[in-house]
Amino acid sequence: NKSRFDARASPRGDRLGLGADPAGQEEAVLLGEESPEALMELLSDRHSPWALPPDCSPQDQHLRKMAVLAPELIHGSNVFQVLRSLRIVGKGVEEVDEGLLQLQRLEELILSANQISRITSANLPQTLKVLELCCNAVADLQDLCAQPPPELQHLGLGYNQLCGPLQDKYLTADFWPNLVSLDLSFNNFTDLLGLVSQLSSLQKLRVLVLQGNPLALIPTYRGFLVDSLPKLSVLDDIHIGPDERHQFHGLARQPELIRSEARVAVSVGEIKGVPDPSALQQPEIGSEAPVITYSYCVTYEF
Repeated sequence: NKSRFDARASPRGDRLGLGADPAGQEEAVLLGEESPEALMELLSDRHSPWALPPDCSPQDQHLRKMAVLAPELIHGSNVFQVLRSLRIVGKGVEEVDEGLLQLQRLEELILSANQISRITSANLPQTLKVLELCCNAVADLQDLCAQPPPELQHLGLGYNQLCGPLQDKYLTADFWPNLVSLDLSFNNFTDLLGLVSQLSSLQKLRVLVLQGNPLALIPTYRGFLVDSLPKLSVLDDIHIGPDERHQFHGLARQPELIRSEARVAVSVGEIKGVPDPSALQQPEIGSEAPVITYSYCVTYEF
């Protein structure tokens, strides 16, 4: 494919697409070089090692065909225009800088299991629809909400260090007007009433995950959320059916039932390596043998 790779020698060097017909191009093919037609067949033949996998994305297909028909276009600026999804998981990323703005058509950004503590919305493409920041160290949403992507539909913030009520104010329709799915699991939200008052402004919210937060231990937690957010379809990965919604009807008007306390029952099934006092022989009456007393302390740490 060497004869087609030099943009300076190619009459198609200024073309930014795949619109031309490779069969109609009057280009000299070097001896031993495959023709564009043959290379395209290698992409479609399922027996070829270069065959497109059946589950490849449209962007993957576009880039592979571009590499055959217009290889001089395979460089940073043009590739960035094609990418719709970017996944960087477990790579030790600490910061998202302005370089990400080169991906002007990016719709999905997955940055899970990194070391991000703050993320600046000014460095996020405004075309984003999915932003996943699970398993990071995010403790403050102020920078993220300065210029949030207006079309975002899913925001994943599970397993971070967020806590209320300081962060509750950033979870409203003023910042996320098109949010459909929100994951706040395994953070440190404790104020159920305050959080619900903010989430109720998200008119398009259908999926909510709050499990793993202290507020999820409140006895009336699920019922209060189901009745307070009538448009919600899924809560903590469990579908909300008509029967459940009817069961909890009216609970949202009884906030006095919500108490800032939780009840935890701990059951110890078996303890090994500890002497059983009942199995010890009792000393005879009048015996001068010393009496040994055993006492144990069990500590639960939450």
